[in-house]
Amino acid sequence: MARRQRGFNLIEVMVTLTVLAVLISLGAPAFIEWNQSQRLRAGAEAILNGIQVARGEAIRRNLPVTVGLEPPSTAWTVCEATISPCDSTTVAPNFIQNKSAQEASGSATITTTAGANQLTFSALGSLIDNYDGTPRLTQVDVSYPPALCSVDGGTMRCLRVVISPGGSVRMCDPTPGIVAPDTRACP
Repeated sequence: MARRQRGFNLIEVMVTLTVLAVLISLGAPAFIEWNQSQRLRAGAEAILNGIQVARGEAIRRNLPVTVGLEPPSTAWTVCEATISPCDSTTVAPNFIQNKSAQEASGSATITTTAGANQLTFSALGSLIDNYDGTPRLTQVDVSYPPALCSVDGGTMRCLRVVISPGGSVRMCDPTPGIVAPDTRACP
């Protein structure tokens, strides 16, 4: 009576590991692209949420509130509107809320229009001029530095946060091939 063998032999283990290595190598690029896309989206949503917090606080407190961004990071600070800048150095009692760049978005970076890095909401939730006379923020482009945006000829789908004069905020895709009536299109 022959003894029955248990377990796997070396050939079976090597074939299994080879198949597993091939599958991982095929899936790794897609996973890396997905991970970059998620970080980019987290950065855009962080900026969008900061602006919405500022607008909500202006309406709730019935006084002007400023949100200050700190390019190139996705950090933001919300404070009561004063002549002093609204950034991470703002101290109480004007400080309302802030988010550091490390909290959500990792390596995502932002670019603002014409060097503007803050906007002020009135007590009714609409945009007003900044108290310090700096240009009003109208859009924020969010990108992920290792990859080039499709707008600039790359493969990464970058995002833009657009702020209307009435105070509404939305996230959109600045890719030229996406046009209205597609809801992802930027105005």
